[in-house]
Amino acid sequence: MLRRLLARAFWAVAPWQLVTEPAPRRPSVIIGAPHTSNWDFVIMLAISWRLRMPMRWLGKHTLFTSWRGPLMRALGGIPVDRSAPSRVVEEVVARLHAGERFGLVVTPDGTRGAHAHWKSGFYRIAQATGMPVVLGYVDRTTMTTGLGPSIELSGDIGADMDRIRAYYADKAGYRPAKRVEPRLREEGGGTASAG
Repeated sequence: MLRRLLARAFWAVAPWQLVTEPAPRRPSVIIGAPHTSNWDFVIMLAISWRLRMPMRWLGKHTLFTSWRGPLMRALGGIPVDRSAPSRVVEEVVARLHAGERFGLVVTPDGTRGAHAHWKSGFYRIAQATGMPVVLGYVDRTTMTTGLGPSIELSGDIGADMDRIRAYYADKAGYRPAKRVEPRLREEGGGTASAG
């Protein structure tokens, strides 16, 4: 109830407009992109709470140290130790097998730093679990945000990423200058690997 009230207050005063598809009805990997600002986290929570969508999100394990740990977990966080990324897939699969239902938010363009590629973790998790990929977005040019279409991955990385690129082509992020083109290092053949 409190989350719904907070979400209602956020959308009443925020300069952003929520333009969204309905919340997914089954467990899904939700891309949060372009990820260019810490404000993306607040917007993600507001979307989730407004749509009454059970949500989990991946964050670097250092966010879960000391007093922040219980708060981050209460907000749906799953810590990621980048030295052992395969454990994340195992944990997500275990949660699904235990009957937990949620949208898993992943920011594949990483930590908002200077880099040229998206990380492939969202692709590997979706393939390993059979979860569809929902294209969440933030677009400063239109001041809109929300969930876009849901896609089933084909296993053809290039073709799947072409569909994802087409969707995000006109999405600028909160800070457009920091936007990263949706492209995986693994494109061009084979299967997505850690990264």
